[in-house]
Amino acid sequence: MNLSENTVRARLNKMLHEGVLEISGLVDPTAIPGHMVVLVGVKLSTMELVKRGEDFKELKGVISANVVTGRYDLILMVLLNENLSLLNFYTEEISHIKDVQSVETFVIYKSYNLKVPYVL
Repeated sequence: MNLSENTVRARLNKMLHEGVLEISGLVDPTAIPGHMVVLVGVKLSTMELVKRGEDFKELKGVISANVVTGRYDLILMVLLNENLSLLNFYTEEISHIKDVQSVETFVIYKSYNLKVPYVL
């Protein structure tokens, strides 16, 4: 490719402005002592899936909240550490969200190529 620096900058700025591209730093949670990632499957007692997904994405430790098909209504990816344990996440964070019918936790013991934003 023979692109000028100005062309590359203009295209990059356009993608950033339009929200197509976001530049961020990611961490390997297994490389940080005391940190771990869990996936949480959430069943709701309402069909307001998008609204509840928006509520969950605001909780401490939540990397992403996803509306999904299958057994669960939402799947959360959560970063935990010594200050935000799994028990604290359930009792201090999830307990404030209404319409939660049940949750199931999937602890990630070993991952490959998992990099996440540091949200704690």
